[in-house]
Amino acid sequence: MTDSPKELPFSALTGALRGLRTLGRDIPDVKSFAILSLTPAALILLGALYGGVWPAIALLWILLGVDYLDHRLPKPAPDAPEGAAFPAADLLSQAVAVMHFVLLVATVGAVAGFSGLGWPNRILVLLAAGLWFGQVSNANAHELIHRGERKLFALGKWVYISLLYGHHVSAHRLVHHTAVATPKDPATATLNESFWAYLPRAWRGGFEAGLAVEKARDAQRRDALGRKPTLKQRIKALNPYVIYVLGGSWFLIGSVLFFGWTGLIAYVALCTLAQMQLLLSDYVQHYGLLRRELTPGQYEPATELHSWDARETASSLMMLNAPRHADHHAHPARPYPALQLGETEATGRPILPRSLRVMSALALWPAKWFSVMDHRVLALRKAVAEDVPKVTIAPQA
Repeated sequence: MTDSPKELPFSALTGALRGLRTLGRDIPDVKSFAILSLTPAALILLGALYGGVWPAIALLWILLGVDYLDHRLPKPAPDAPEGAAFPAADLLSQAVAVMHFVLLVATVGAVAGFSGLGWPNRILVLLAAGLWFGQVSNANAHELIHRGERKLFALGKWVYISLLYGHHVSAHRLVHHTAVATPKDPATATLNESFWAYLPRAWRGGFEAGLAVEKARDAQRRDALGRKPTLKQRIKALNPYVIYVLGGSWFLIGSVLFFGWTGLIAYVALCTLAQMQLLLSDYVQHYGLLRRELTPGQYEPATELHSWDARETASSLMMLNAPRHADHHAHPARPYPALQLGETEATGRPILPRSLRVMSALALWPAKWFSVMDHRVLALRKAVAEDVPKVTIAPQA
């Protein structure tokens, strides 16, 4: 007997929930990523629209619920086999991006007072949404800007533009991925550099470095126009920074037009929280790691020795495997469900002592951060100096 059309969505949901019981034991499927990434967004949306206990539940789930699951679930979840296909992965990325824009409007409206929330609930919604935008939507947009399909790339680009961080699209792909773990990369934190010193340096450095690369590519874009370019071709040939700045300006103006000056303040506060989450992730994931300089200005290839990975299962699913960062640098186009951890116990492998989320929170307190991380960085540097055999990222047996 087949399910009726009305029963299918419920059947799919219950099947996905049953699959959660195997988290950490089986290779996660896209449904598992969907539940962990979209559940907090649904809670925030309920909080923004209806208030009540929902804003508190949303914030508690993001702050504590996911970490509780990290503590309870086996870790790490098994790697997908080399070459495994996940055809639904891009569909989930599109769904998360659509939720991003829905939640952006709902959150700014709620914090601006348009849904009738009191100030305590407005603040809770703002904090919960800022965490989701910075940890989940950022991770998803990061996936999209590495996609070869134009529409997916554009979707990720506009997510970043809506967070007033459009330059990250250029700085991340064209600077960070080529210069990671070298002095040329503004996104790589140096040993004993606090997050609060890193934040303005990385923001400004990323903006300027990305702009310099895009300016160098301007001539190439103009040469590709031909003799009689159309208006569409001329727009396409613009320096991307024009779109980043104009697009961000449109969102700023829109927040005022739709929600007034309070909406503008809410929008800027939300973007600030989201950008902090993004910068915290960058700070943690490459803190103190260096590639050896082989000849002046030429560095060894980036490997799994140049990114801090995390093994926790639930937070990795919620963040679309962003904590499996080393494999992303090795294979930027690899879809998130296929990212691998490999041999996490190998000598000299940078593995965070807690989840990426927890370590990002710790980074807000520099003294504690240094006490936990600096001796680990020095131990890794010693291992590299002693030529510890290089570990490899490979599928698990």
